[in-house]
Amino acid sequence: KKARETGNPFDAVLVDLTIRGGCGGEVTMQNLRDIDPYVKAIISSGYSNNPVITNFEKYGFKGAVAKPYSIEELSKVLQDVLHGK
Repeated sequence: KKARETGNPFDAVLVDLTIRGGCGGEVTMQNLRDIDPYVKAIISSGYSNNPVITNFEKYGFKGAVAKPYSIEELSKVLQDVLHGK
């Protein structure tokens, strides 16, 4: 929120589906969309068959990457998200 308010919003956000002891990816995404309805968020998880990963757009995410992923895989998803593909 602070980055957006100071005129330096993030280009994209990488969110893990499960966060031990914290809110998960779905709740985080809702909170991010409250701050910026156009947020470019990528969901990541080791649970590649989870509906949030397989149907990421339904949950408001712009991309998904399954763990473990290579830097090349992450780069591809990030580029697609940043360029609206």
